Order: sequence, then C-alpha cells, then structure tokens
Amino acid sequence: MDRRTFLQSSAALALASGVHVAAETKTPRVGLIGCGWYGKNDLFRLIQVAPVEVVSMCDVDSIMLDKAADIVAQRQQSKKKPKKYGDYRKMLADDKFDIIIVGTPDHWHALPMIAAVEAGADVYVQKPISVDVAEGQAMLAAARKHKRVVQVGTQRRSTPHLVEAKKRVIGEGLLGKIGAVDVCCYYHMRNRDKPRPEIKPPAHLDWEMWSGPAPRRPYTQLPHKRWWRAYTEYGNGILGDMCIHMLDMVRWLLDLGVPKRITSFGGIYVEKEAAANITDTQSATFDFGDLQVNWQHRSWGNPPDPDYPWAGIIYGEKGTLKADVHKWEFFPTNSRKATLSGRAVFEPDKFPEDKTEEDMELHAATANRAHMRDFLEAIEKRSRPVADIEQGFISSAACILANISMQLGGRTLTWNYEKGIVEGDDAANRLLKRDYVGPWKHPAS
Repeated sequence: MDRRTFLQSSAALALASGVHVAAETKTPRVGLIGCGWYGKNDLFRLIQVAPVEVVSMCDVDSIMLDKAADIVAQRQQSKKKPKKYGDYRKMLADDKFDIIIVGTPDHWHALPMIAAVEAGADVYVQKPISVDVAEGQAMLAAARKHKRVVQVGTQRRSTPHLVEAKKRVIGEGLLGKIGAVDVCCYYHMRNRDKPRPEIKPPAHLDWEMWSGPAPRRPYTQLPHKRWWRAYTEYGNGILGDMCIHMLDMVRWLLDLGVPKRITSFGGIYVEKEAAANITDTQSATFDFGDLQVNWQHRSWGNPPDPDYPWAGIIYGEKGTLKADVHKWEFFPTNSRKATLSGRAVFEPDKFPEDKTEEDMELHAATANRAHMRDFLEAIEKRSRPVADIEQGFISSAACILANISMQLGGRTLTWNYEKGIVEGDDAANRLLKRDYVGPWKHPAS
C-alpha cells in the first residue's frame, strides 16, 4: 500500500462507517535524529508509504542537515521545511512527536531512543541497537516501561523474497531436519586508508557532540560519514554491522530464540597498515542448543561462493537454502541445480524517486517500505512489530558478546538472558557496559 492508496482506503473506510473524512486520525508528526545515509533512507521510505508530517530534523553536521531538510520539503505533502536542530534533546523538548527515527552512528543509538520513548514517541531505530549489552537492556526496558512501539532496522524480516523463502521452503518442510547454519560477509568494506594526522574539525561539524558518550579519538576526517564503522569506539566492527543482519535473518527464518553459548576468534591478519582498528578476519559460533549458527567474515580475498558473499546458508537433511538480500535458492540434497528460487522485488515504476535518490539501495527499498508498513500497523494496533526491540536486542547483544569472547581470547561465554549476565565470568560481565565520556550518563548507570 503506497501513500495514495493509504489515503483512499482510509477515506473509504471512514465514509462506510458514517464518519466524515475530516474526522480521520491525525497526520503522524515525525522527527529524524541523524540525517546521514540510512537516516534519510528510512525517513524517505516512511514518506512513501504514509501521510506523515516531518516536523523536525537533527544532525550535528549542519551541511548534511540543510541538505536533508531541503529534500524533505520537496517530498512531503505539505512542502513545509522541517525545523532544524543540532541537539536531539532540544528537538524533543520543543515539540510533541508521534514517531522518531534514530539513524545516527551506532554509539548514538541508545540515548536518543530512550529519550524519544520517554517523550511519548514510537521509535524506529537502526541496527545494531547499541554498542554494549547494557545499553540494549536499558533500551528494551524503556520501551516496555513507556509502552512504546519500537521497530529495529533489521528489514530482512520484511524482505518479500525472504518472506517467500520462509513460506515455500522452511514452512513446507523441504529442508527436513536442519543440522547447521552458516552466515557470512566477504565484502571488502573495511576502510584501508592509512593513519592520518589530526586536523581541526570543519566549522559545520560539531565534533564534540558527534563523539558524544564514545571514547575520544582525534578528528582525522575518517570517522565522519560512514567510515566511523572502521573504529571500535563507535561500533562493533563488521560482525556488529553485518552479522546482525544475517544472524537476525536466520533467527527469524527458523524461529530461533536466544543463543546459549557464544564463541569468537579473530583479529587484524592482513590489512595491518590501515588506520582501522576493527578486525579484518573473524569467526563466531552462536550455539542455540540443538543448532549452531557459524559466522565468518573477511574483508580481503575471495568469497567461497561468489554468488553469496553476504548471506545465510541453512543445511537440512533434504536440501540446502541459500539466501541473501538479492535472492534465494533451494538445492535438494545431491543436486547442484536449484529447484526453487526467488529474487528481490523492485518498484521503481511505482516509486520513481528510487531511481534518482543518492546512495539508494534499490534491492532494499521494497523491504524497507514493507518494514515501515509493519511499524505503522503495530503503532495502530499497539502491538509488537516484526522486528520488535527485544528481537533487535537479542541479535545485537549476541554479536557484541561474540566480540567480547574474542577480546577474552576466544573463550566460550554462557549467556543467561533472563539474568542479563554471562554465567561465571566476571571479566566478561565487566565488559557488558562500557564507560561513557562525561557529561553523558550511561542509561544503565
């Protein structure tokens, strides 16, 4: 359902019920915190599927903020330009919002999300939900305490061709007994730039606010505009960035709960001259009891299967399911030929702006729209969305715990989800919550 169909169906329903169209529910008031790549991406998909009013936008980069506000004024129905802020706290204090989208770098997910639900808004927050486990626990607790709907940007759960694979392959039992799962990423996505000298941040960037609660690094241009992913100060590396998508996908496909034991090994084995401090090679095992999900990433070399460089592969006694963001295929046992398959759904004719949008991921656009529709339906029903904050917490925390395992020499961590601790491991438990830089206060303090 696109925005026009949404309006027409709402009007028809109101008339059929004897209610004047003017008595329809009010247009949701929306705010965006973080106007970079996926912050705008998420907001534009929401605008495409529902009649919303983007009231305010916030970013610490004034050039990025100005550009985003101009595009929103062109796209939203009212043609009004949103109010602009450099501090999310002032934005939330100045207005009342129905929906807040948090599209900041990972180290800035927890505090704005919690502040938004405390202000009475429902929230769409990007993955991973946090950079430490304690942040995620606090975010989940805040969502439940304030009875807010929170959708996490793990949109594989709303990807049409993967929904089809879940139904046609797993739902029909074509795999038989499932005995193993592999998830992987072999993209050369780790920044390879060599260390640079510290320079003064540009006038349009509030570097202190950008850094926020994270450990301080000198400004060298690299941390800003996506390359912050190269540093553990701001995120959880390729495992935290890419594994969460595929781990969450197979958890959803197979209805898996919480991994009981987590083990990981890795390091910087090849790209040693780069300034990046995240691993270039890492493996992890997520043990769900009677099923283990194994992760591998390398930011160098060739992938084992060039057709599936970022994927989930599910092995059953009767066949194998390969799935990624572009396609899925089912191979019966002892057959090299897929007997069933599906591909990503594209909608450029229905949404022509997809063709010209900067940094557009066409393969994900339809999935993101479906994810937003699911979010809106959950808001209307006051129910749990498909990527509810708890599911996002489980998948995010599992990846964070894998990094902790690696940091502690690869020892296995036994995760007691109910108690929120690693059993019998004081060193691991001390790493569940990292120190915040003042004046910011950790939400689990």
